[in-house]
Amino acid sequence: MSGIIAGGLVVLTLVVIGAEILGAQRGFPGPGAGAVAWHIGLSAVAFAAQIFSDRRRGFAAFSGSMVVFGAASYLLVTQWWN
Repeated sequence: MSGIIAGGLVVLTLVVIGAEILGAQRGFPGPGAGAVAWHIGLSAVAFAAQIFSDRRRGFAAFSGSMVVFGAASYLLVTQWWN
């Protein structure tokens, strides 16, 4: 399940980057550099945690999965629900 969430964060980050580029090209306000930076940073954290989780067993794998869920939750709360 955390792999799907990590992959979704990467796709969401690409969409936000695309919106920022389109906004700059067409003259309308995009999500902003701060939102793009948050998406890149937290999707990188989630991606790294998922790789860690995939290569471990037991509590370490569970902890890596919780980092993925935490990064996704933090990103959604701070960047999308304000």
